[in-house]
Amino acid sequence: MIHLGIIGTNWITDQFVEAAHQTNRYRLRAVYSRTLAKAEAFGKKYGEVLYETDLQTFFDLPEIDTVYIASPNSLHFAQAKQAILAGKHVIVEKPAFSTPREMAEIITLANQQQVLFFEAARNIHEKSFRTVADFLPTKGAIIGANFSYMKYSSRYDAVLAGEEPNIFSPHFSGGALADLGVYTIYATLAWFGKPEGIHYFARKLPTGVDGIGSAILRYPTFDVTIQTGKIADAHLRSEIYFDNGTLDLNAVNAIEEATFYGRSEADTQELAVAAQANPMVEEANDFADVIEDSTDPLQGKRYEEWVELARSVNETIYLMRKQADIDFDADQE
Repeated sequence: MIHLGIIGTNWITDQFVEAAHQTNRYRLRAVYSRTLAKAEAFGKKYGEVLYETDLQTFFDLPEIDTVYIASPNSLHFAQAKQAILAGKHVIVEKPAFSTPREMAEIITLANQQQVLFFEAARNIHEKSFRTVADFLPTKGAIIGANFSYMKYSSRYDAVLAGEEPNIFSPHFSGGALADLGVYTIYATLAWFGKPEGIHYFARKLPTGVDGIGSAILRYPTFDVTIQTGKIADAHLRSEIYFDNGTLDLNAVNAIEEATFYGRSEADTQELAVAAQANPMVEEANDFADVIEDSTDPLQGKRYEEWVELARSVNETIYLMRKQADIDFDADQE
């Protein structure tokens, strides 16, 4: 049984804890919050749980061995580092870290301390995502792709009122690319590898981060076009183009429909994909597989692939952000 401690008492943390419990491989043992009332309000439905308002005391708890971190983006690095030094595995909600320097330091430190670091990019752990990955080499040459994930955030209303909520603040490493855009970049790099060229065109908000943006990731024989944003809603589907047809997806962040439309009607094929009611169950199971059997060569290989993919995604997003002249406080540290 994996003994879980959590940082962050928002809806995504609740969804992860419920997913973890659904696997029957985790047990929530401790909740950290700056206020005791918030910690207790979050944890009371999960039975006997410890509550802490001091971060070091929380990390030192012998009752936990794994920490899920879902605090504001800019806090991930320091909290993950502190957890690792306390001997805990860390599951860090995407985007795990603000810069390649932070990512590299955490990967090195986790290896030195012989603990595990996971970025909670749930889409790549879904069975449907792997079904698409397995399908791609079976068709003709890929000649392009178009991925879209854009959803209006209610926090944008505060920006329009002259405020600066965390998810739209450079002080907290926010913006569209650092949130919904992560799913599209993960899909692109997981399926096609690192691009040889990157072009990001962003519309910056008065707060200094991107509210909406378009990107072209260039590969030797094709381009991937990406649209992401948090100040409007997109209803576009995602597509991968082959020289002999098109793979149509409802989305890349949670694949529920996937159909290949070939040049001939006889070549049309529906892929067997479906989404879990709780989209975080599959990633929780994947992480548990490695935590519970980290010495197994197969699990070790999966883990190293996830870590290197996380590193590549982080580097790609950093380059895109710099192209758009978006600076975070974390860049100066």
